[in-house]
Formats: sequence, C-alpha cells, structure tokens
Amino acid sequence: MRTVIACVLILLLGLAAFSQVSAGFRVVTSEAARRLAVREHPPLMPDVGLVDARFTRDSLRADLVADGRIALVDFIYTRCESVCRVLGNEFQQLQQAILEQGLQERLRLISISFDPTHDNPDALARYASQMQAAPAVWRIATVADVRELRPLLEAFGVVVVPDGTGGFVHNAAIHTLRADGRLTRIDDLGAVGSALRAAAARSGERAQ
Repeated sequence: MRTVIACVLILLLGLAAFSQVSAGFRVVTSEAARRLAVREHPPLMPDVGLVDARFTRDSLRADLVADGRIALVDFIYTRCESVCRVLGNEFQQLQQAILEQGLQERLRLISISFDPTHDNPDALARYASQMQAAPAVWRIATVADVRELRPLLEAFGVVVVPDGTGGFVHNAAIHTLRADGRLTRIDDLGAVGSALRAAAARSGERAQ
C-alpha cells in the first residue's frame, strides 16, 4: 500500500512539474512556451539604431511609432542562399498579398540584416532590388551600431552562428510587432498565411 501511495505521489509531483514547464499543459517545448508567453504578455523589443537601403537612419522604435502600422519582421543576411532565400520569397508573397488585399495602410514588412559588416546600404539596396521590395511596404535595414545587434537578436529569439566559411547558420521566423515596439506573435517559416491573417485581424482591432 505504501508503495502505491509513493508512486501516486511521485506521479502527481511529476505532473505538477510538467504543468509548470509546459504552461499548464498547453505547450511542451520551451520555444512553444516562449511563443505562448509572447502572445499573452507581449514584451517590448530593444530600441536599436537602424540604417536602411535608402540610407535612412533612425531607431526601430521611432520608425514603428512614426509609421503606426503593424510590422511583420524577419532577420536575414543578403549573401544567404538557403534559409534567407526562403524568407525572402515568403516576404515577397506577403508583400503581394498586402497590396492585393489593400492592407498597405495597416501592415508593413521589415527585414533586418544581422550582417552589418557586409550589408551596408548599397548591399541592402541590391537585395531590395532583387526582392522587388516596394519601399512603401517593405523596409530592408541593418543595425547602425554592431554593439546593439546581440541584444536585439536575443530579444527576438534569433540564434546566429558563423558557419566557418563567411556565412551563418541561423533560425528563421516571422515576428509580429505592434507600433509601440511590442512583440505579439511569432510564426514559423512557411506560416505566411496565418501570420498575415493574425496581423490583419490585429490591425483591424487597432483601427477601430
């Protein structure tokens, strides 16, 4: 009998611990838990200086506030031919959908390069041309001060590791930012439709 009681207690303690780390059984992985926390309590992202393909210099938060639209944000480097190329294609799809659905007054795109050493404004402009980025919808920029890069990547949950050949290995996602600089949602690579629908719905709430 004591053995049975002990086993039950161990099971209950294990379930309680799992409930804590899985946000009450709603998620299993730490990344899923982070994404749930972002949706429930949107964190404020760091305010970093940016310089873009049009040589415009400002801060991320000043840009967001002045613009007023919800932004879908990704992190890339222009020499990447793998994950970034997929992200670029997906942002092209998003740009097309935003324009076709008449959402350009409510939604915008921002691509931020984590390779400021190589991705100066000229390189960003070439990438913008390759992606056929419409400046009114899609801004392509990098950090103006490399010292601000790491805290920015950490806040967004972006992991970047040099690959030893001059490139990088990195994760990829679509991040939704409110105009006040708070991160409200993270979608996986490939989830273009759900990211767009959620952002459009949120922008509609904001506009009302």
